[in-house]
Amino acid sequence: MEWTSLNDIREKYLSFFESKGHLRLPSYSLIPHNDKSLLLINSGMAPMKKFFTGEEEPPRHRVTTCQKCIRTPDLERVGHTARHGTFFEMLGNFSFGDYFKEEAIPWAWEFLTQTMEIPADLLWPSVYEKDDEAYAIWRDKIGVPEKHIVRLGKEDNFWEHGPGPCGPCTEIYFDRGEKYGCGKPDCKPGCDCDRYMEVWNNVFSQFCNDGNGNYTELEHKNIDTGMGLERLACVMQGVDNLFEVDTVRAILNKVTEIAGKTYGSDKNNDISIRVITDHTRSAMFMIADGVIPSNEGRGYVLRRIIRRACRHGKLLGINRAFLTETVSVAIGESCGAYPELAEKKDYILKVISIEEERFDATVDTGLSILGEMMEKAEGKVLSGEDVFKLSDTYGFPIDLTKEIAEEKGFEIDEERFKELMKEQKDRARAARGNIGGWSDSAKDLLSKLDTTEFTGYSEYTSDAKVIAIISDNTLVDEITEGEFTLVLDRTPFYGEGGGQVGDTGLIYLGDVNDSDMTAVVTDTKKTDGIYLHICTLDHGSVKVGDKVTAAINAERRESIKRNHSSLHLLQAALRQVLGTHVEQAGSYVDAERGRFDFTHFSAVTRDELAQVEAIVNRVVLSGVPVETIVTDIEEAKKLGAMMLFGEKYGKVVRVVKMGDFSTEFCGGTHVDNVSKLGLFHIVSEASVASGVRRIEVVTGTNVLSYFAEKEALIAETAKELRLQNANDIAKKAAATVAELNAAKHEIEALNSRLAATKLDAIMGNAVNVGSVKLATAKIDGMAVDVARSLGDEIRARFADVVAVLAVCSDGKLNFISVAGADAVKAGAHAGKIVSAVAAVTGGKGGGRPDSAMAGGRDLDKADAALAAAKSALEGMLK
Repeated sequence: MEWTSLNDIREKYLSFFESKGHLRLPSYSLIPHNDKSLLLINSGMAPMKKFFTGEEEPPRHRVTTCQKCIRTPDLERVGHTARHGTFFEMLGNFSFGDYFKEEAIPWAWEFLTQTMEIPADLLWPSVYEKDDEAYAIWRDKIGVPEKHIVRLGKEDNFWEHGPGPCGPCTEIYFDRGEKYGCGKPDCKPGCDCDRYMEVWNNVFSQFCNDGNGNYTELEHKNIDTGMGLERLACVMQGVDNLFEVDTVRAILNKVTEIAGKTYGSDKNNDISIRVITDHTRSAMFMIADGVIPSNEGRGYVLRRIIRRACRHGKLLGINRAFLTETVSVAIGESCGAYPELAEKKDYILKVISIEEERFDATVDTGLSILGEMMEKAEGKVLSGEDVFKLSDTYGFPIDLTKEIAEEKGFEIDEERFKELMKEQKDRARAARGNIGGWSDSAKDLLSKLDTTEFTGYSEYTSDAKVIAIISDNTLVDEITEGEFTLVLDRTPFYGEGGGQVGDTGLIYLGDVNDSDMTAVVTDTKKTDGIYLHICTLDHGSVKVGDKVTAAINAERRESIKRNHSSLHLLQAALRQVLGTHVEQAGSYVDAERGRFDFTHFSAVTRDELAQVEAIVNRVVLSGVPVETIVTDIEEAKKLGAMMLFGEKYGKVVRVVKMGDFSTEFCGGTHVDNVSKLGLFHIVSEASVASGVRRIEVVTGTNVLSYFAEKEALIAETAKELRLQNANDIAKKAAATVAELNAAKHEIEALNSRLAATKLDAIMGNAVNVGSVKLATAKIDGMAVDVARSLGDEIRARFADVVAVLAVCSDGKLNFISVAGADAVKAGAHAGKIVSAVAAVTGGKGGGRPDSAMAGGRDLDKADAALAAAKSALEGMLK
C-alpha cells in the first residue's frame, strides 16, 4: 500500500461509493437540525436518524458522506494522550432499506484491499457471535480464512441504544504488528492491547428492540457504516496516532513554531501542543457552522475549547494572541473538502481573535485569585463558594478551575458549586415570576376544553360563543364584576406567542355603542391551543353560552403587524451585511417597537447599522407584497424558509414570504405589503449576552414620534447651552469638553505637586524591617486616585520599600499598599498586608503582591491599622 494523504483518502472513499450507486451528500452542519437530543453532531449517522426511522424520505436510498463530528465527554483528557480528540471526520455509506450484508461486506473489502491496496493478511474481520450470515459471507464469498475471522459478543459487535432499530455489526481490524501487541499467543481482535486497530464498522440494522429485550425482524433493513477518516489515514501513512496524520501534523508544526518548542522532547509541552492542535480544528469547524462562543449550550462548548487552547498556549510560554495563526493553517489544510472554510475565513478568524482577547482580559486576574484561594484553602480542597465566586464574579470557567486545581494536586467541592448555581438560577426564576401570567392550577381547568379557532389572520371582529369563564382560578358560570378570563370558541384576538404580544380590545353583547355587556380585554394569552382573554368587566354581566362579539383594537394590531414584519426584513438585511451566521435568538413585538436578538460576535458598527437600515427601507419603498403560505414542512423547506433554531414544528406550517428578500416560518400577524411599514428606523443596538446582540426598531408613525422626541431633546439641549442655532451643538459640546479636559489636567498637575510634597515626608519616616523598609502614613483630604499615583511613584522609585497609606477623604477610609521589586522578592505581599491592615478597622480588600487596595470602616482606628502593618510584613519576609 502507498502513503496517501488524508484529503485523498476522503475523495477515494466517496468516489468509490458513488461508483456503487450512492448519492454523495456534503457533510451536515455540526449543529443538529430539529434534534434536541444532541448538542453537536457526534457521528456519521446522527444527522440521518429520521431516514433510518422512516420519519423522513431520504434523497436516495443509497447515500455516502464524510461527516464532521465533535465529541467532548473526554475534553479534559484531550492532550494527555495521543488517542483523544474532540474533532474527527466519519466516512459513511448508508442503505435505507436498499442493499444489505451481501453487498456491504464485499464493498468494504474491495475498498480496503483494492482501492487502498491494504494487504489482505493484515485485515481481520469480526462478527457478532450469533451472526452466522455475516460469518459465512466473510468465509465463503470473500475467502477470508476462518482463523482470521473473530466472533465477539454483544458488548463488542451488537449495536443498540434503548428501544428501536438495532442489530449486529461486523468490524474490520488492521494488524499494526507484533511491536504493538501484548505477546500472548492468542492475541487477536478483541484483545486489550494496541496491536489490532478497528478501521471499519458495518452496522446491520435488522431488528427492532421493544425495550424489554424482545427482538423482531425489520421489514426494511438498513446499513450504517462508520469509518474514522483519521484512523484510516494512520494506516495509510504508517503513523501511530491522529496527531501524526499529515493535515493535523501541519497544525501541530505551526504550534511548535509559534511556541519555539520541539514536539516529543517534553511530556508537559507535548500535552499543550496536542491540546492546541486538536482544539484549533474543533473551533474552526464549529464557528464555520454558526456556533458562537457563549455561556450556554454548544456556545459554551466552543468557549471552553478556545479558552483551553489559550491557556495551554500560556503554559508553552506564548504570551500573545496566536490562535488565528493555527486556525489559518487548519483552514488551508481542509478548505478543499469544505469550501465554506475559505468563504468564511475572515469571520472565523474574527470570532477566534475576539474570544482570545476576552480570555486574556480575564485569565490573569482569575489565575491570581485562584492562586490566592489555593493558598488559603483548607487541606487540598477548594470550597464550592470559592469556585462559584471565580465563575460568577470573574467569569473563570469551572472546567478551567478544575483542570488547574488537579494539576496542583487540589480537588474542588463540585457538589457545593452546583448547589450555588442552582440557588442562583432559582432566584432568577423567582424574580422573573410567572411570565405567562397563568398558573398551573388554572391550566388544569382547561384540560377538557376544545381548542379555540383563531380568526385573526383575516378578521378583526368575530362572532363567538363563551365556552368558559375563570375567576380566581375557578370555573364559574357567570361574572357580574371585576377581573376574569374568558374562553371563546373562536376569536380574532392573537394570543401572545412567537415574540408577539397578545391583542387588546373589547368583547360585548349586542351593539358596541349600546351593549348589554362590555368586557375590556387587557391581554390575550394562549396555552395548548386555547386562547385566554384577560378581561375587566365594564358593565353588565356575562354567562357561559352567551353569544358575543369579539373585536380587537385594530389600530394597535396594525402597529404590531408593522413592527413584526419589520423584524423579518431586519433579519434578512443583517444576514446580508454581517453574514449568514446571524440567527434569531429571541424577539419581542408590541405596538411601540420591535426588538430582535441575534447571534453575532461583536458590536454592530455604526456603518453596518446604516447599511442594514438602508437595505430595509429600500425594500419597504419597493412595495413588495407579503404572501402567507400554509403548507407541509418539506415544501416549506423547499421554499427556503428560515427556521427558528431549536423550535419544534408540526407537519403543517405557516410561511411568511416577502418577495425574494425574506422567507420565514412564522405564526404571527403581518402586513400584506411591506410598503405599509411606511418607514423603518433602528433605535438602538446593544449586547444582551455573550455572542448575542439586540436591535430595537420603530416603524410607521412611531418613527415620526421618535424623531419628534429627538428634535425636542435637541432644542432643549441648545437652550441649556445658550445657543441660538441647534446646528452648533456639536461645536459647543467639543469646546466644553476641551475646557473640562484642560481643567482636569490642571487639577492633576496640582495634585501631583501636592503628592510630591508628601513623598519626602512619608519616606523620611520609613523604618527598617528585616531587609526592607516600611513607610506608613495617614493622609487627609487627598483623592484616592491621587494617593494611588503616589503609591505607584514610591514603588517605582524605591525597590526595597513597602508603603501603606491610610487615605481619609469625605468621611471614607481607604488603604493603599505597594511593594517595590526587591521587597516582593524578599517575600513582601502588598495584597496580604493591606488585607491585614484593613481588618483592624473592620474593612477588607487585597490585590497583587506589588500593589493592592482595601476599604476601611472605622476612621478612628486608622492609626492602629497602620501600626499593624509592621507585624504583617515581618511574618512574611524570607
